[in-house]
Amino acid sequence: MGHLNSYVILALVLLVHQVCWFAAALIKKRNDVADVAWGLGFVVLAWISFLLGEGNMRGLIVNVLVTVWGLRLSFHIHTRNRGKEEDFRYAQWRREWKNFYLRSFLQVFLLQGFFLFVIAWPVIWVNSADASLWRWWDVAGVILWSIGFLFESIGDHQLTRFKKDSANKGKIITTGLWRYTRHPNYFGEAVQWWGIFLMALSVDGWVTVVSPLLITYLLRYVSGVPMLERKYTGRPEFEEYKRKTSAFFPLPVKK
Repeated sequence: MGHLNSYVILALVLLVHQVCWFAAALIKKRNDVADVAWGLGFVVLAWISFLLGEGNMRGLIVNVLVTVWGLRLSFHIHTRNRGKEEDFRYAQWRREWKNFYLRSFLQVFLLQGFFLFVIAWPVIWVNSADASLWRWWDVAGVILWSIGFLFESIGDHQLTRFKKDSANKGKIITTGLWRYTRHPNYFGEAVQWWGIFLMALSVDGWVTVVSPLLITYLLRYVSGVPMLERKYTGRPEFEEYKRKTSAFFPLPVKK
């Protein structure tokens, strides 16, 4: 099947995926289900593109990595949100937005689908490429992905354990990986996509560099760090933590 036809099919599949999750948001009356849909969307695109493509071993390995990441992230977010009120970011938009449902579909679910498709580009590229020998780019990519996965999953685990301790209620985690970066989970997610991009380089996928650049930019400057930290701005404990600790890339603690 031609590459253009494959991209059209994948775009339609993703559109259906996002519409279904928008319907779930309407039923549950909480837009934060979009965060659960995020990781699952990559898994769907990965395997559909694999079936539409050449079915090469590199693609299989990339798909396994994406599936492990996507399922873990979606399960973590679902478990974190279960039984709680809607995430404060989405709840604020619910209060502030006019034409809430239309804007939710366009600005949350449809826009998320666009970003998801662009970020998944290295995966789609690898799955549509012809089979070729394993290269050092692939090894470097798997290693980098593994580092990112450990950062994200360990960071999430440390934060979950911290919040479960009632003695930490109202406090900010500053231990473990969180001692060296204020957002080890976001950093880890970005690093994983740089790893996937390196594997795409083995099949001349240099143009897909837009993927890791976009996810890094979004997490660091748009929907990740700034949006989450807005909740804590002005609190003395957080301001001191912010002064000493890197926002994204892990660095030694400042004096």
